Amino acid sequence: MKDLTSPIWIKVKGILFLLVGILAVVLVLLEQPTWKVALLLALAVWCFCHFYYFAFYVIEHYVDASYKFSGLGSFVAYWFQRRNKK
Repeated sequence: MKDLTSPIWIKVKGILFLLVGILAVVLVLLEQPTWKVALLLALAVWCFCHFYYFAFYVIEHYVDASYKFSGLGSFVAYWFQRRNKK
């Protein structure tokens, strides 16, 4: 698959991710409209965002500057290769 390089389509892709995420949250809250579910959803989103930041920015800038990640699959492969070397 070719890399997405068009700035317009990159923005469209980002907006679509945002809309799908909002739709998913709304549908879950319509199914179970409680404060507990809302707080757990917010916590899950916050944690996944921080994991994504960790996987791409922290590892690349503070742990191993020589490795460039191309996606979460690349990060998982890197993580297991690193564990096997120890």
